[in-house]
Amino acid sequence: MTRFFRLFLAALRGTETNFTSGSINRAIFMLSIPMILEMVMEALFAIVDVFFVAKIGTEAVATVGLTESVLTLVYSVAIGLSTAATALVSRRIGESNTDGANKAVGQVLFVSLAFALLLGIPGVLFAREMLHLMGGDQHLIDSGVGYTRVIFASAPAIILLHTLSGSLRGAGDASIAMRSLWLANGINIVLCPVFIFGFGPIPEMGVMGSAVATTVGRSMGVLYQLYALTIRNGRISINVRALRPDFRVIGTLLSLAAGSTGQFLIGSASWVFLTRIVSTFGSDVVAGYTIAIRIFVFSILPSWGMANAAATLVGQNLGAHQPDRAETSAWRAALCNLIFLVPVGGLLYVGAENVVGFFSHDANVLVIGVESLRVFCVGYVFMAYGMVLTQALNGAGDTRTPMLINIVCFWLIEIPLAYLLANGLHWGPSGVFWSVAISESLLAAVSVWAFRQGRWRLMQV
Repeated sequence: MTRFFRLFLAALRGTETNFTSGSINRAIFMLSIPMILEMVMEALFAIVDVFFVAKIGTEAVATVGLTESVLTLVYSVAIGLSTAATALVSRRIGESNTDGANKAVGQVLFVSLAFALLLGIPGVLFAREMLHLMGGDQHLIDSGVGYTRVIFASAPAIILLHTLSGSLRGAGDASIAMRSLWLANGINIVLCPVFIFGFGPIPEMGVMGSAVATTVGRSMGVLYQLYALTIRNGRISINVRALRPDFRVIGTLLSLAAGSTGQFLIGSASWVFLTRIVSTFGSDVVAGYTIAIRIFVFSILPSWGMANAAATLVGQNLGAHQPDRAETSAWRAALCNLIFLVPVGGLLYVGAENVVGFFSHDANVLVIGVESLRVFCVGYVFMAYGMVLTQALNGAGDTRTPMLINIVCFWLIEIPLAYLLANGLHWGPSGVFWSVAISESLLAAVSVWAFRQGRWRLMQV
């Protein structure tokens, strides 16, 4: 127990950043702990946010759900660029090329800001039209358009928080990435009820207050990351030379990001279409579905910590010309994820009514939330391996394969199946929930097959 506690503290401090030698189990532990804690705080933010918004009313929850279904397009770019940053930086670190890693971070910063402006400005200008296209009624649009505008105005903070964290994780500085997310989400948790319900001189803002709190928190997290990258003497840092545009590095980054952004964009677009199908059954169904999705995100975000650890390990070890160690690391991380997700899925399935009831006492919302959450739990066993192995492929620089897998599983199977089950076979919202579980399980099986083929070992980054 004493040894475990020492390792735990060492992981939090980030005393080890190069994982190309030594025990693989230790490497997974040292990387996973800060990444899991980072994801836990991200998940807690999602839960706290919807908890306070639910106190306003069903329409407020529906506004968040409709807005975030479109905002997932921004998240796709952020996560895609973050994945590319992890692959590029981890490969340079594995090669012991610190200058190359610094140059990569500088270009990540430049590209992130460019995409943030391209996506954020239209979101602010056309917020009302987006809510209308997503099926919101006039009253929901009038009350929620402010929330949507503020959230899209925060696109630079959203994207930079992800991409700079990806750069830090690639360098093995997972503890710094963890602290930035804890700072961002901790501030949001404190400010959320203050801005939503008002406090002292701060007026009551309603659902828009949630967006303001989120924006302030994320912005502070980004400032901390930039401070860490310019002041501290870590594995990577940003200086004037690193910030000069290098179109060769930008080209490599965009090439990696095209596949990684594409795969998340495909997955995100599928959620948009699924939400659109769900919205045809009314605001109560959208609210229950939104609550279930937040709980689902809360439960699997720690797993993304292990998946991101696998990506860093694969990238660093390929850079050090150790593909066998990279492969062993990925399989080992997948097994750890399975051991975590199976009991979590079981507990959520059994306690679904109590968990969903914590967020809403509305009978109609509760029924939908419980049903959808239980259906999602069915796919947890398969997702354990799918999440880790797709990230391992991304960490190797093979972002194209997961993108193709997503196209097949989400666009060719999930969306048509959801519509067929919900409307063609008259399953109603249940058809949408089951299409998610089926497609996620299929994605995991195909990812295992693709990783076993071993083409990722030959990727040049």
